[in-house]
Amino acid sequence: MTKKFVIIGAGGFAREVLDIFEACNAAGSAYEVLGYLVEKPYGQPGTIINGKPILGDIDWLSKHASEAQVICGVGDPAVRKRLVDTAHSQGASFGSVIHPSAILTQRVNMGEGIVIAAGCIFTNQIRVGDHVHVNLGCTVGHDTELKDFSTLAPGVHVSGRVTIGEGCYLGSGVNIVDRITVGAWSVIGAGSVVIADIPPHTTAVGVPAKVVKSRRA
Repeated sequence: MTKKFVIIGAGGFAREVLDIFEACNAAGSAYEVLGYLVEKPYGQPGTIINGKPILGDIDWLSKHASEAQVICGVGDPAVRKRLVDTAHSQGASFGSVIHPSAILTQRVNMGEGIVIAAGCIFTNQIRVGDHVHVNLGCTVGHDTELKDFSTLAPGVHVSGRVTIGEGCYLGSGVNIVDRITVGAWSVIGAGSVVIADIPPHTTAVGVPAKVVKSRRA
């Protein structure tokens, strides 16, 4: 049976989410992406992007939520959370998509709204929270937790017994050694190596990664 989806967002990562659905279909799955939902004024309804139309803004769900599951293709964790919360208020139900080349053992526990891109590897006793994005070529080791709305950019490598807090953003090529906690809503700069815990609401960069600023409002 074909599973119907709409994608929140129509930018770069949203288009990559569409790529994942198309790869799944090429591998024998049955998905139909109806189109994109965008915030005003980021696109006019009917505009075609990579073969799919902009359907409208998130209010489209108030009348059509029963027609398809939703997945958020917005990369920024804070914006993603805001849009997901709005979609929930409109009655949306969320599904996940995993590229067929990704390798996940049966001992990976997953929430909803998850996107896992090509070439990722997850081992065992891993918990992936809701609305987590894992980009191209990431690896996640045993007994690790990726909490809700966290994001791994391409080429991130996470060792065992690591906790990535809610809303964290790990830049491209980040490496995290075992038994580390990255606090909620923190950012780790691209190419950093994390060898000690990172406090919540901070930005850390470097080899080894060091906190360079607070991200509190």
